[in-house]
Amino acid sequence: MRRLTQRTEAVVNLRALEHNVKNIRSRLGSGVEIMAVLKGDGYGHGEKGIYPTLKSCGIERYAVAVWEEGASLRNAGCTEPILLLGDTCDGQLENLIKFNLTPAIFSLDTSEKLNTLAKWGGVTQPVHIKIDTGMSRIGFPADESAVESVRRISEMSNLEITGAFTHFSRADEPDGESAKTQFEKYIRFIEKLEDAGIHIPMKHVANSPAILLRPEVQLDAVRAGDALFGLCPIDEDDWKNEDFMQVMNWYTYVVMVKEVPAGTEVGYGGTFVAQRPTKIATIPVGFADGYSRKLSNKGKVRINGREAPIIGRVCMDQFMVDVTDIGEVKRGDTVSLLDEELSVLWMADLLDCNVDEIVCGISKRVPRIYEY
Repeated sequence: MRRLTQRTEAVVNLRALEHNVKNIRSRLGSGVEIMAVLKGDGYGHGEKGIYPTLKSCGIERYAVAVWEEGASLRNAGCTEPILLLGDTCDGQLENLIKFNLTPAIFSLDTSEKLNTLAKWGGVTQPVHIKIDTGMSRIGFPADESAVESVRRISEMSNLEITGAFTHFSRADEPDGESAKTQFEKYIRFIEKLEDAGIHIPMKHVANSPAILLRPEVQLDAVRAGDALFGLCPIDEDDWKNEDFMQVMNWYTYVVMVKEVPAGTEVGYGGTFVAQRPTKIATIPVGFADGYSRKLSNKGKVRINGREAPIIGRVCMDQFMVDVTDIGEVKRGDTVSLLDEELSVLWMADLLDCNVDEIVCGISKRVPRIYEY
């Protein structure tokens, strides 16, 4: 078992990350690029810590959600194109120019303001056109009404359209009908733009589930998020056969072990009452670290390779587990919160949530440790 030198560690396996990049690349057609999606601080893995590995793997394009994430990636040494998948408020548009970030554009008003700022700065600002084909989130509608808007953007003196994309809402569904409909809408709209004399250099639609299930939609690039980090984006049974590796594991240690008699209440509210003489181990992690309070009386950890159930409520900074039946346990023993057996997918299923919620929810006070 791993030996810790601090309270808790989220260990990022860079070799697993490399493995996943190779896996994704093996599925792509000739000339199709991987755009590594690092939103949510690299899905909680720490974008600064994983960028050098991705660069060494030959990743030449990146995407984040907000300009702050893009600035952080630039400060980590990233020189490649960075696409912003979300919005930038009007008062912060100048940061797109300052950090050479490519925004998703979906309104004339924002385009005009950004064009003015780019003109003042003496630069040509790259943009990608965002098209809404069925997500009903952000994007120009995929119909004739938006062609004129995109044409006007293409004629702005200091903006350059370098790409256009859409996002699938149901690419994980086996029958693929929803994704097919969205893809066809996207292609028809791109054809309308081309007919209007608007050239789109980079076309991309495929997210992680589409990379795995929809090879026909790869186009010029695919946007790899979940799959990059070994996070299940499709049906759980199918995922087991795809040969991806979980990139992040999470560890802590045993603080104290005590024995209590039957009838002893454990934790806030006394929600667990010992039904027998019970040996309790206290763990120094809680919901302030991103370990969900919903795991109270429900989750489990691994100590010395054996599973121990959580008893009582998960506190802000600590929780307790029952170690009565797992042999000798002592202060300092390593505790697995997430690992190959207690996986992110296992925890997401237990909490009835998305896998991304688990890794993105691990707080900043948990240090990320990068290892090969």
